[in-house]
Amino acid sequence: MADAHIFHEIAALLALAAAFGLVGLVLKQPLVVAFIATGILAGPDMLGVIETSAHVDLLAEIGIAVLLFLVGLKLDLSVVRSLGVVALATGLGQVGFTAIVGYVICLALGIDPLTSLYVAVALTFSSTIIIVKLLSDKREVDALHGRIAIGFLIVQDIVVVVAMIVLSTFGVGAGAKGGLGLGLVGTFAAGFALVGAVVLFVRYGAERLMKLVSRTPELMLTFALAWAVLFASICDLIGLGKELGGLLAGVSLASTSLREAIASRLSSLRDFLLLFFFVGLGAGLGLGTLGDQIVPALVLSAFVLIGNPLIVMIIMAALGYRKRTGFFAGLTVAQISEFSLIFMAMGVALGHAPSESIGLVTLVGLVTITLSTYMILYAQRLYSWLEPFLGWAERRDPFREREEALPPSAAYDVVIFGVGRYGREIAKVLTAHETRILGVDFDPEALERWRKRGHDGLFGDALDPDFPESLPLSGAGWLVIATPPPSGPSVVHGDSRLVLMHAVRHAGFTGRIAVRSHDAADARRLLHAGADLVLQPFADAAERAAEMIGYAPPRAPCEPPRSDPPPRAARGAAVGETG
Repeated sequence: MADAHIFHEIAALLALAAAFGLVGLVLKQPLVVAFIATGILAGPDMLGVIETSAHVDLLAEIGIAVLLFLVGLKLDLSVVRSLGVVALATGLGQVGFTAIVGYVICLALGIDPLTSLYVAVALTFSSTIIIVKLLSDKREVDALHGRIAIGFLIVQDIVVVVAMIVLSTFGVGAGAKGGLGLGLVGTFAAGFALVGAVVLFVRYGAERLMKLVSRTPELMLTFALAWAVLFASICDLIGLGKELGGLLAGVSLASTSLREAIASRLSSLRDFLLLFFFVGLGAGLGLGTLGDQIVPALVLSAFVLIGNPLIVMIIMAALGYRKRTGFFAGLTVAQISEFSLIFMAMGVALGHAPSESIGLVTLVGLVTITLSTYMILYAQRLYSWLEPFLGWAERRDPFREREEALPPSAAYDVVIFGVGRYGREIAKVLTAHETRILGVDFDPEALERWRKRGHDGLFGDALDPDFPESLPLSGAGWLVIATPPPSGPSVVHGDSRLVLMHAVRHAGFTGRIAVRSHDAADARRLLHAGADLVLQPFADAAERAAEMIGYAPPRAPCEPPRSDPPPRAARGAAVGETG
């Protein structure tokens, strides 16, 4: 009967989590928020679905071990060396500022010094998983602010690892109930022996073992899970804690050639198991004592939502970046992380902080993750409102974004916005017709590849309202917008193609505009918005392939009605010969 009851309880939790997840999807919220809300509803103060937390806690502990295993698996010293001054200065500066000021705020709120230290450190971490997902949805991972944000988020992840190792050191000898009871000296000795064994394993056995496991792909998931939980259990038995064990398990396999395959197979399982960690946090929020924590939670949330972006903007301005780049990068640290909650849970488990402190940090997480998600999604609109007040966030000479001077009296026949693969292929054909081309992109690496091919290039963002006015468009016959359409609704992400079309027309551009599209409905929308020509790479390539094997008649170009529309065969020539 007890087993059947647990089954029904887990089934109810999964159903509630799925329902809240769908609501979160509609509201564009990360699943972390939905799962904590599931725990609050299922907790003893509301529906009472969770009558005993033992099974939820067990699954949560396995989830944390897997999470830290994946962190250790991707811990690469070469990444640390390649971060550069900007990522290190911004990441460490933000962590230091948040920890110091957060500690002072916690003391002012009447929280005891040790708990204040834990809460302040917890506030320094931002969620890499959530930020990368949001930037990917907005196609801004390769933008300058996206690259900088991911750089300092990696620095934060390294700080998380160091903080957890330090915390595990404080807990040395505590171990699990029924542990080996080795004492302080014995625990350190066992820990050093385990680390030594891992070093030998990494050097002589890790790659061989993983190649053997990879012969049966179905075994890889089971092996990786067993490896993570085994190390967590061993470290807990000797008194180092499960968290350090999971991290060490990941480090032991980080040098193998199969680490990415292991990570891809475990990521879904990690998300499933962490569901129970967040559900447990929500269930542990005592609604009866929640009133006492609301004011401190709102104060600390305001500090994270406003203070963290401000310090990032100040640091980036000092390093020579424009206020726009600093603003967008700063928004990515306006929330706390799942690691913040794990860190506080470790502190409570060690007896360093009261259980109520987890509730406080969980409330801060709910507020900051919810609001910062909308801040990032609507970043462009938010920036347009606040831009008049951000003059202090940019030096007189933002030298890191200083434009390379174009040749004197530069004039171009075609300006291509978006110099990725499609833009480069267009340029290759146009160059054969001796067409003068200028490329524009917000991806520094793509622009560097473009310039290495001998083309003139400018760094710029289509969503920057001031940028189009600086483009040398006076003699250009065509503006080719080769950037892909947005993956999400344009009301959220902003359609950079439409923004750029309107901006260049407002700046006085009288030439023709060609825009990239991927489907017919989007193409009609672009034509209605004023595009002269819609380029459909997939449809055009498929049609051309069919023509080459003799099975498809030419179709009419996707253009608005004209008195003398150019024929299909002459469309490319029309672009190349204009000017």
